[in-house]
Amino acid sequence: MLYAPRTPVVPAHGRVGWTALALIVAGTGCGVPAGTPADQTVAAVPSDQGTLCRRIDIALAHARDARLLDAGVQGAWQVVHGILAFGPEFPLATRAATAPALSYLLDGGALVGWKLRPGNPGVIAIVEEGSTMGQGHPDQWLGYLSQCGVAESGDRLVEGIPLDTPLTVGGRRFTIADLLAQAQHDIRPGQEATWTLMALSAWLPHDAAWTSGDGERWTTERVVEMEAGADIASAACGGAHRLYGLAAAVDAHRRATGGPPTGAWAEAAAVLDDSIERARRFQQPDGTFSVHAFERPATSPEVFARLSATGHVFEVLALALDDQRLREPWVRRAADRLVTLLEQTSDLDVECGALYHAAHGLAIYRRRTCAGSTTKPPPDTDQAQATPLRFQPPSPNR
Repeated sequence: MLYAPRTPVVPAHGRVGWTALALIVAGTGCGVPAGTPADQTVAAVPSDQGTLCRRIDIALAHARDARLLDAGVQGAWQVVHGILAFGPEFPLATRAATAPALSYLLDGGALVGWKLRPGNPGVIAIVEEGSTMGQGHPDQWLGYLSQCGVAESGDRLVEGIPLDTPLTVGGRRFTIADLLAQAQHDIRPGQEATWTLMALSAWLPHDAAWTSGDGERWTTERVVEMEAGADIASAACGGAHRLYGLAAAVDAHRRATGGPPTGAWAEAAAVLDDSIERARRFQQPDGTFSVHAFERPATSPEVFARLSATGHVFEVLALALDDQRLREPWVRRAADRLVTLLEQTSDLDVECGALYHAAHGLAIYRRRTCAGSTTKPPPDTDQAQATPLRFQPPSPNR
């Protein structure tokens, strides 16, 4: 069976980082072999932003359309990651036809790993730790739906889908708000709340308060404080997802208040600043980020390890950095190298977590730095023809 896997970071604590990926999987057929050592020459800063933006457009169109997922082969984990990157535009091959994956799932379409059931007071998304197809973390589906796609509305980015979006579960009609209500009801002290925080920051006021199912009083700020105080290096994918959740929270607070972060959001901003500086210091000469993410500098001879690490770190930067910092030379070098890695692996089996987090980061970066960009392929390229490609096998840690 062919399937599109998740990010192989071993062990589950995430400390080994993406170098372990090379020991698990290896692709073939690329013009640049998977085992080619990383380029240790210092990468030049791209001089033509327009050319970089056009390359991003082509790479994103290829990732969206040429690597067509199949509902009879891939699972929810893979498909939801594609939805994260491309939102309602992400296609999925079903028995009937190729259709928007988001609509297919929300309308009750069958997919291995998409396990929802009516709960109290909302809808429960089943967590399947170690599964190769299902939700691996609390509120992972909810968090990614809150961040999926990148659209423009006035002078700011808008991600995610409305809370009143219909959701069919067991033949009954609900909305995305029912998933959020259940997440608020089920939250507990000390839990992994990375994806919960993404959703809270996207859909609720920054000063929202509620009572959980065990009678405890919660606020969005309390969740921010809990995540900001949790360990980064031991979190999933080198801490990239936890940092993204904190970045979403800080961004939402700044937009709501019009001022600098305060309280727990200031603590989150400090964690982000420290991690961003680590990413900058640990950046490799070729523009990739460390395969040990925010923990220490390192590279790998495996192109897949470099793609996964760079894509995950870049996704955080694309959201967390302000407009001025996003245009700094080291970030542009990273964007250029990330596109190059996608180009080098365009005809290789790849890993879904690496691919779609890289694509999501580039989509955010493109919307913030490339005027008038589109994910539609230019007329002189056929890279985005819908020729299904294989994907690397899954790992328990994603």
